[in-house]
Amino acid sequence: MTALAAALPLPAARPTVAWSDLAAHRGYLVRFARRRLHDMALAEDAVHDVFEAVLSGRAAFGGRAALRSWLTAVLKHKIVDQLRRQKGHEPLDGDETTGEAAAVATLEPGPEEIAEQRERLARTLERIEALPHNLREVIRLRVLDEQPTDVVCARLGISEDNLFVRMHRARRQLAS
Repeated sequence: MTALAAALPLPAARPTVAWSDLAAHRGYLVRFARRRLHDMALAEDAVHDVFEAVLSGRAAFGGRAALRSWLTAVLKHKIVDQLRRQKGHEPLDGDETTGEAAAVATLEPGPEEIAEQRERLARTLERIEALPHNLREVIRLRVLDEQPTDVVCARLGISEDNLFVRMHRARRQLAS
C-alpha cells in the first residue's frame, strides 16, 4: 500500500437494509402511494420500484433519518417519475382519458374528493369561528388572508413572539 493510500480516510460504510426491514413498511408505503396515485396497481408498482432500487443499491440508505422517512422520500420520487411517464404518453384523442385514468393523468380530484374537501373546509372554518377572539383573528389574518407577519403584528398591536404563541395555541386547539 502506498503512503498516499494509507493517508486517505476510508469511506464510511453505509447501513444495509434487510428485506424484512423493507417488508415491515410495505403496507404504509402502498397506502401512501395509493393516496397520491388513486390507483392500487400503480401504487404497488411504485413501492416495488422503491424496493428494487434499495435492494439493487441504486438507492442507498445513509442512516441519517428513520428508515420509513427515507423510504417515503424515495417513494415520492418514484411517484413523480410515474406521473411524468404518464404525462409524456397522453393520447392524441380525448376518448382514452376518461374516468380514473383522467384523474391520475391530470391530477384533478374526482367529484367525491371535491365534496369531501368542501366538507372538511366547512368543518375547519366552523372550528376557526369557535376559537377565542384573539386566536381567531391571528388565524384569519395570517393564514386565511395570508398577511405577512409584520402586517399582522402591526394590525393587532402584538409582538412577533406573541403572534407565534397565538398561532401555536390556535393550531393546537384546531387539531384537538
